[in-house]
Amino acid sequence: MARSSQTDAAVLGGLSVQPMSGYALREAIRDVLGHFWSESFGQIYPTLTALEREGFVERSEGDRAGSSTFHITPAGRRRLRELLSQPIQGVPPRNGLLLRLFFGRTLGAEACRELLRDARADAERKLAELDRLLAENAAETGPDAPFMRMTILAGRRSAEAGVAWADECLNLLEELS
Repeated sequence: MARSSQTDAAVLGGLSVQPMSGYALREAIRDVLGHFWSESFGQIYPTLTALEREGFVERSEGDRAGSSTFHITPAGRRRLRELLSQPIQGVPPRNGLLLRLFFGRTLGAEACRELLRDARADAERKLAELDRLLAENAAETGPDAPFMRMTILAGRRSAEAGVAWADECLNLLEELS
């Protein structure tokens, strides 16, 4: 799926949960999907405009001047299903931490230790945030709740693995000393 199609899927998917303003959609993508998906905020409004032009979303004017709420249309739901049915397109990984560790001999063991301590702390912060999301999700009863829980659990497992990996690497650096 091309990058623009993935943006379409994220926007249509967000609106399939509930109608939202462009601002609320932007916040939902950041706050709700953010543990596994990022989207350029500069793409959301042009995507909403294009999806409206194609008949996949409809706009209703809000109470405030300039505020609009977007609703997914039946055609938009069909398009979302079509987009989500396409094969997943992998992206080449770019991990600055691993790049630095790979060349760790040049960077130095102490700098690598610091990077790993920071990575471990980040993973622990992610675990705490994901635990908070799991607690919120446990109170949800809507039809999307089990599917949202799956993504939270995936993020949690990745964060747990990040903590374990950082510990293992820190131990490896200690053995080198």
